[in-house]
Amino acid sequence: MSHRNPRQLGHPVRRALAWTLLTAVACGSSREGNPATGGSSAAGQSGGAGGEGPGGAGTPASGGSGTSAGSVNGPGGAPTGSGGNGASGVAAGAGGRTGSGGLTSAAGKPSSGGTIGNAGKGQAGAIQGVAGIASYAGAGGSSPPANALVTSANGIWTSASWTETTGDTADVTVNDTVEAQTWEGFGGAFHEMGFNLLTTSALVDEAMSLLFGAEGARFSLARIPIGASDYSLERYTLDDTGSDVTADSSESNRPPPDLALTNFSIERDEQTLIPYIKAALAKNPNVRFWAAAWTPPVWMKSGYKSGGTISDTPAHKPSYFDGGTIKRDVSTLRAYAEYMVKFVQAYQAEGITIAAIAPQDEPTFEQNYPSCLWDQATYTAYVGQYLGPALASANLGTKIMVGFLANQQPDLDLLTAVMADPAARNFVASIGVEWDVLNRVEASPLAYGVPVWVTEHKCGNYPFVAAPIKGTATTPPIPAYAEPPPNDQAYGVETWWYIRDSITKAKVTAYTFPHMVLDSLGLGNDTSREWEQNSLLVVDGGKLIATQAYYVARHFSQFVDPGAKVLATSGGDAVAFKNPDGSLVAVVFSSAAKSDYTVAIGGKRLTFAIPAEGWATVKYKPQAS
Repeated sequence: MSHRNPRQLGHPVRRALAWTLLTAVACGSSREGNPATGGSSAAGQSGGAGGEGPGGAGTPASGGSGTSAGSVNGPGGAPTGSGGNGASGVAAGAGGRTGSGGLTSAAGKPSSGGTIGNAGKGQAGAIQGVAGIASYAGAGGSSPPANALVTSANGIWTSASWTETTGDTADVTVNDTVEAQTWEGFGGAFHEMGFNLLTTSALVDEAMSLLFGAEGARFSLARIPIGASDYSLERYTLDDTGSDVTADSSESNRPPPDLALTNFSIERDEQTLIPYIKAALAKNPNVRFWAAAWTPPVWMKSGYKSGGTISDTPAHKPSYFDGGTIKRDVSTLRAYAEYMVKFVQAYQAEGITIAAIAPQDEPTFEQNYPSCLWDQATYTAYVGQYLGPALASANLGTKIMVGFLANQQPDLDLLTAVMADPAARNFVASIGVEWDVLNRVEASPLAYGVPVWVTEHKCGNYPFVAAPIKGTATTPPIPAYAEPPPNDQAYGVETWWYIRDSITKAKVTAYTFPHMVLDSLGLGNDTSREWEQNSLLVVDGGKLIATQAYYVARHFSQFVDPGAKVLATSGGDAVAFKNPDGSLVAVVFSSAAKSDYTVAIGGKRLTFAIPAEGWATVKYKPQAS
């Protein structure tokens, strides 16, 4: 997230719940700114990545060739072998390790380093598939029927039917002869604070079915943090040489360097993230993963953020993980490149292919959660001279994304510097935008010829909005901040605006939600400001609640396949696509209830009822002539 944020780290109940889940899976039992404007393992290892795509026209099949020069195919083939018990929804774990970096013990006490105080978070990101980050392997499981109609409003999802009508008028007309960008997918972010709430195999299975299952949202993308994010249970990286001490102005207690990366380990991830990632793969073996770092190991940085996000709210506990600046020396940058290579290789050994990697979340924002500042020259050199060559030398198909870019002009200036450098630009496969930068891109789409992804959907419920903001012709209404976060119909409407405008105005090719799962408070680990954020799914009282924002996302993701073309529409509030199989999809919103809402699509006029302040998805496959 950016300079907006909050979260509650190390809450004792939350930590105890995390331990309950960890011991279960280990046993193998089966920025501020105007928001309106500005664990079950899969049944074995995944099939290998499809390799370098030679480019060319046509749509690649699963594991086939890329769609553009330099593209990389997505995970090919179905899983093989016989891993954990997929049906149980619990991962086949690798022992009861507690992991490094201050995981809680069985008694629920913090290990060395303790936890950070109350806080919250901003948001996270998404990436785009530039030179084709991956080929379109298709969504997981069976596809929805060729023809389908669903509606929703106020958290109620309804399967419906249409009637074919005649006449010359329609509320929305889909023009399937005018194609725009190629769509790469919808997805969400994995983070510890959300998924540790899924404390039973039943909750894990329910959540993964809703998010990745064929009868759910069918997400085809997912983001993984490299070390701690703003929604991690504690602050850590994958190469810590000490605990999370209270930062001191002399920095005499900063943990020592480990340039040889002898302490590198994903042991913590094997307990707190990977079981859930494998559970997602069990529902959809074709999910494409991308990863981003919020902070390098603290020994790779100098300085830290001592003040609060807001001047009169200093950090409860200054931390070397929060803020500071990446060191610029060759040894550090080379080690950080190797750190990321090791991350990709370690996840690959777990059967998880990382299609793309972003060096830094919001590189020009310093936050009171894991974060790090980069200047233009260092970032550009890192991409072109260190990370890019390191990934290539390791023979990894992983591409580089420049993102998440949120801090309008500073981040856009950084992007300009990277794209002006031939060595760096050669390795850039996508650009990730969010928040204020996304607002700018909606007004003036980027023209680098590289796919643009939304790296983070706006989480809503903004603590910097004290009074409601009225909607305009170009912005949604924004409610005043509330505690707990409402996760209501109004945020569903807000979500619709953000998705629609990102696709039709910013011309993005992928979209990521920062919170697939949170509790009813929605707090992160920011140590200077609490920000209770909305989520797609909410765990409350041991039950999983699907919010209207989830259903808005599902209106798109369940029916739009990777590789679809965005189509032109006219007449109403709508976004349309043409899937690789020829089926047409129109997602519409209507402020008023209407019993005879009509969509002209594929040579037909399809009429149906739509609720007030409601959505409908029409999927129709014209018969071959």
